[in-house]
Amino acid sequence: MSEHLISVEWTRKSDDFTYEKYSRDHIWHFGNDNKICASSAPDFFGNPQCVNPEQGFAASLSSCHMLTFLALCSRRGYVVDSYTDAAVAVLGKNNSGKTAITKVELRPQVKFADGKAPTQEQFDVLHTRAHDNCFIANSYASCVEVGITPTMK
Repeated sequence: MSEHLISVEWTRKSDDFTYEKYSRDHIWHFGNDNKICASSAPDFFGNPQCVNPEQGFAASLSSCHMLTFLALCSRRGYVVDSYTDAAVAVLGKNNSGKTAITKVELRPQVKFADGKAPTQEQFDVLHTRAHDNCFIANSYASCVEVGITPTMK
């Protein structure tokens, strides 16, 4: 259907390349000069001033859910005035004993225009449908392929 390209760039900035010392800071490039400072989580010697992959994963789920929810609301004539979410990604052990994000909890807060809001039952259905149709949520358990291209110099 479509491809969404990003690039990740990391460069060693110190002489010391031991596990505890090397910088985890890197850049996520999204094209059109859009870039984000990324690092590992502070628990893994990362920079707390940068986004870590776990946060990025939760943000992509939250954003996708919100965008799907807004689309569903607009198609049904509900007018959303604001939408906020305080998502939480939980890092733990999966069924195979590997460290993984084992849960992402979305906590959306939605305000509707007067007279343009769904009932509570309709609201719940909208969130269920948003989850069912969110591209990222549908990809959560998908296979990740790592294409190995020999580029060592």
